[in-house]
This record gives sequence, structure tokens and C-alpha cells, in this order.
Amino acid sequence: MQLDHDELHRLLAVLADSDIQEFRLEGEDFRLEVRRDLPPSSLSVESVQSVAPDERTIQAPPPQLKVEPLVPSNPPPPVPGSRADLVDVTAPMVGTFYRAPAPGEPSFVEIGSRIGIGQTVCILEAMKLMNELESEVSGEVIEILVDNGTPVEFGQVLMRVKPS
Repeated sequence: MQLDHDELHRLLAVLADSDIQEFRLEGEDFRLEVRRDLPPSSLSVESVQSVAPDERTIQAPPPQLKVEPLVPSNPPPPVPGSRADLVDVTAPMVGTFYRAPAPGEPSFVEIGSRIGIGQTVCILEAMKLMNELESEVSGEVIEILVDNGTPVEFGQVLMRVKPS
């Protein structure tokens, strides 16, 4: 079986528009596997590889897809005692919460710290990327609800700030 570049793009486009979660196609000189696990609108080409080392490998750029925000299937853990005068700082993604830029270094903020808009308040690690979370409000940190190194969910309240 032969599969040229245009046919591969058409095949990936059809798969992107379908409900198919897993697809495997093998030819004499290639193997193509496509799997979708997480959000239904994402498509990943897991492997495109040659069966025989001297044969041609088909490589295709990833298909153009509409990406929608990931919404957790489980709601974030409940947070006790939310106060109306405080602003919740929530996790914009799933990841691991870190209070300091590196082990052994001081925390970005402590309870009672005064913060300003744009100031880094923590790091969320997601897929080996360190994402600094910046404050969207200025004020005083009243509560820090997550322990250092703890996994967090999308939308989970990390800390509360009393705006100034």
C-alpha cells in the first residue's frame, strides 16, 4: 500500500472530524498510529515510523484543529469557608503547585505578604514546564490553601487575597 503526502493529510482531516479515538494503518514501508485520549477535539500522531530502516518514512505536519480549553471531568476539591471580601487565586491548569522558584529558596509569598498586580505568587508545573502564576490583584495574602509540591486541578483555589 502506498500513501502519499496529500492522502495522508486527507486521512488526518477525516479522523479529526470523526469520533474515532484510535486508528492504525500499516503499509509495506510504514506504520501510522493516531490516538486521541484526552479532550475529544485534540488529535495526536503518536508515531509515524518506517518498518524497514532503508525504506521511506512518511512524515506529516500535525493537522490544523480547533483546540478548546480542557475542562476537568471532576470538579476541583471543595474549599472551606470562602469569604466575600477575599479574592480567590485559582489554578488556570492542572499541575503541581510550588511556592518557591527552586528547592531551598524562599517562597514567592507567605501569609501576610503584600502583593501587586503582575507579581509571581507561585509556579505550576505542567508537563515539565514551569509556569509562573502572576497575581491579577494587589493586596494581602490571607490564606495559602495548597501545600508545596501538591498536585492541583483546574480551577482549584490556591490562595486567597484581601484586595487593597
